[in-house]
Parts: sequence; structure tokens; C-alpha cells
Amino acid sequence: MKICRNMIKMKDSVFLVMFLWILTVSRGDTEVSCVFMERCILPCSFQVADQINIRWHSITRDFNVHSFYYNQDQLRSQHQIYRDRTSLFNDQISTGNASLQLTGVTVQDEGIYQCYISTVNAPQISLTNLTVYAPVQDINIQQVENRITCSSEGIYPQPELTWSTTPPSNINLLNSTTVQQNEQQLYSLSSSLILSPNDTDLLYSCTISTPTNRRRAAWRKLTPISGSTSETIITCAASNFSFSHLLWRFNHSQMILNQSRTDGRSTISEEWRQQVKDVSESGDITLQDLSSEQEGIYTCQLSNAEEMLISDTSVKISGGKTAKVTLIIWKMCLTCEHQRSQNSIMKLPGTEY
Repeated sequence: MKICRNMIKMKDSVFLVMFLWILTVSRGDTEVSCVFMERCILPCSFQVADQINIRWHSITRDFNVHSFYYNQDQLRSQHQIYRDRTSLFNDQISTGNASLQLTGVTVQDEGIYQCYISTVNAPQISLTNLTVYAPVQDINIQQVENRITCSSEGIYPQPELTWSTTPPSNINLLNSTTVQQNEQQLYSLSSSLILSPNDTDLLYSCTISTPTNRRRAAWRKLTPISGSTSETIITCAASNFSFSHLLWRFNHSQMILNQSRTDGRSTISEEWRQQVKDVSESGDITLQDLSSEQEGIYTCQLSNAEEMLISDTSVKISGGKTAKVTLIIWKMCLTCEHQRSQNSIMKLPGTEY
């Protein structure tokens, strides 16, 4: 009976040790975050001794990642998903650096990695927890009739989308949002918002955020402005925006003017040299001698090291005058935190998959 009790205690002890080991493995010793499709380094150092053998292994997927022994890489047993994507700093191994360089990082690479070092001395083991993220890059916002659509793609992990208004509004914003995930496990999402016909002075903002970054796009309806065909001023609607780079485009693709405030360089395309008369300090452009061929969308893009603002203006030529239509779209991409106290935040009540 006493022997049985001892065996039970021994089994419990073994189970406890295994549980603690698994818990340690699941957390990892080092946390590393890497950008999707970029290069990533998993750190590993050891005490130098003779007969160095290095083995990198994915514990999460039980894949052999990279091996080094007999003073050279040994990749016969390397799993195919790591083929031509891994390397060691071979010239630094003799100094105790066994860090692994992984290129073209994908979402599938996430997980716990073990660096196992064996020498003439005792083995040395370190664990690294790799997480991958694909930040929010661009937000597309457009208005059709009484609906605004905000969308973005190529994001990981799953982002959150919120609508807000400035000034704050008590309107019930009716919206619908869909989220999809592609074969690379990257997320794309699109949200449509029905505009309120009564609040014409509201600035509608769409914010897409992840744990690593966020971007915001904003849209508002402005008072219509008319001008003559001889001289028309198109504004960027951002008098307080401090920018270092200015870009004007026609119909989203044709470049009109490209200006850098940093080095003072300014380029006007050949097709628009006769029409561009002046550019103000705030980025407003003055055009002259416009014809029906210049009817369309004029896009102003202002940017600096931290943020970017895009405004679209639709220009219609009629009856010898150039009139700007009412709608100007602001697309604002922010890397910095915006003040939530200035906005009325409305999180999406539900998400469709």
C-alpha cells in the first residue's frame, strides 16, 4: 500500500513538472513582434564552448526550423515552409550568438520557437514567442448618395472599426460592417454608414485600429463654392494642418503638382502647366482656363512625418462658370493618438462574417 502511495505521489510530481514546463513553453522567455512579410530576428545567446550544435525548432507546429553542426548549416531536415527563409549569423556563432534571422514573415510563423544549444558542457535552451502584425496602412472612404463606405485591407490581427462625429452627435448612426480573412489570414473590412439628412455640418470619422496602430478617415459636407472659368481656387480644407509634402491629382491618377516643403522642390506635369497659376501656403491651388476636359475629381494630399490628409473636390463646368459641388471628402490617416473627448464614439454593435 505504501509503495502504491509513493508511486501516486511520483506521478503527481511528474505531472506537475510537465505542467509547469508546458506553461513556460506556452509563454516563452522572450517576446518578439515582427511586421508581416518583413525580416525578423529571434534572439538566442549561449556560453561558448567546443563542439557547438544549434537547433531551432517550432514548438507550436513541431517543425524543424534550422540546424547547425560540424561548423556549417545542416538543412536536410528543415521543414519546407522555412526553405530559403532562415539564416544564422555564422561569423558571430563563435562569440555566442545563435540568433535566427527569418525573412518574409507570415501569420503562419507565429508561435513558440526553441533555441537548443549543445556543447561539451550542459545544453542551453531558450524560448521565443513570435507574434506577427500587419498594420493598418490605408483607409478608403467614399460617399455615394446618402451612404458613406469606409474600408481597409491587409490587416492583422483582427482590427476594430468605430464611427464618430465631430461635434458629438446624438444621432443613431445606422451602419453595417463585414469582415473577411484571406488565405494569408489577413483581414479586410468594410463598413457603410447611412448619413443623417438633418446634420449637414457634422464631420463623420471612421477609425480602424489594432493593438499596434490605427488610422482614421474623415468625411464632411461643406458649403458649395463657385468660381469663374478664368480663375478657380480649389482648397484643401485644412488651414491648420502643418505639412511637409503636397500632392495634387486629377481623377485620382493624373498628377498635377508635386511639392516638397522640406527641400523646396516643386514639379508641375506638362499637361497642367498652362492651367496651374498659383499654390498658396496652405496648399490651395489656383487654376485658370479650365475647359470641359478638366471636369472631374481634384485630389489634394497633405502629409508630414506623422499624418496624411486627403480631400477630394468634384468640379463641374457649366454655363461659362466653374462651380465646385457641395461634397468634399477628407481622408485623414493618423499615426498619433487622437483625443477621444472631442468625438462621440459609436462602436459597431455587431460584425458580420
